[in-house]
Amino acid sequence: MNKPKAVVLLSGGLDSTTVLAIARDQGFEPCALSFRYGQRHAIELDYARRVARAMGVENHVVAEIDLRVFGGSALTSDIAVPKDRPATEISHGVPVTYVPARNTIFLSFALAYAEVLGAADIFIGVNALDYSGYPDCRPEYIDAYERMANLATKAGVEGRTRLTIHAPLGSMTKADIIRAGTALGVDYGETTSCYDPGEDGRPCGGCDACVLRAKGFAEAGLADPLVARYR
Repeated sequence: MNKPKAVVLLSGGLDSTTVLAIARDQGFEPCALSFRYGQRHAIELDYARRVARAMGVENHVVAEIDLRVFGGSALTSDIAVPKDRPATEISHGVPVTYVPARNTIFLSFALAYAEVLGAADIFIGVNALDYSGYPDCRPEYIDAYERMANLATKAGVEGRTRLTIHAPLGSMTKADIIRAGTALGVDYGETTSCYDPGEDGRPCGGCDACVLRAKGFAEAGLADPLVARYR
C-alpha cells in the first residue's frame, strides 16, 4: 500500500529531525524540504542531507533563496549573534536571530511543493515552549497559515484536498522533544542547532540555540552526542 506523502521542513536541526521521525512513524512518506537562504550556519544543510539519507528519505529538495538581500537578522547579515544569555531570558522579546517572515516564506515553498506532490500534509518543527521568542513559532500563527493555505491553492478551492499543517512539537519542552526522538531512534549526533558554528561544524556553545539544546539534554538526563563528537 502506498503511503501518503507529506512535506517535512528539514533544517538538519534537532527539532526538524524529530518531526521527520514523527511523520515517518505516523505512516507518511516524508518528502524533505530544506533551504539555503543565505544563513551564516549553512553547514546545517550538510546535516539535513545526512539525516535524510539515514531516515531513508527518497525526495529531498534544497531550495535556493537569498534572504541576505533584506538582511535584518543576525543569521543573514553582519549583526553579531547574541551569546551566553540565560535560558530564562531567551523567551522574552524577539531576538536579533529572528529572520523576518522566515517561517511564512518556508511554509509557502512547502505549500507549493505539497500541491505539486498531491500531498495534503506539511510538517514543521515549531515549538511554543522552549523557543527563542519568534512570533512565527506560535500555534495561532500555524492555525492562521493553515486557514490561508486552504484558500490559496487550486486543490483547496476545488475541494480535492484539505491541507493540514502539523506542528507536533508545539507544546513540548526541548527535553520532551529529545525523549520523543530518542524513542523513535533519532541519532542527535547527526543534527546541529548552533547559529554560529565553527568552520568544522563545532557548536559555539553560547548562542540561544546551543543554550536551549544543552538545557534540553540536561533535563532529559541524556548526553548530547554532538558535543561528545567535538571533545
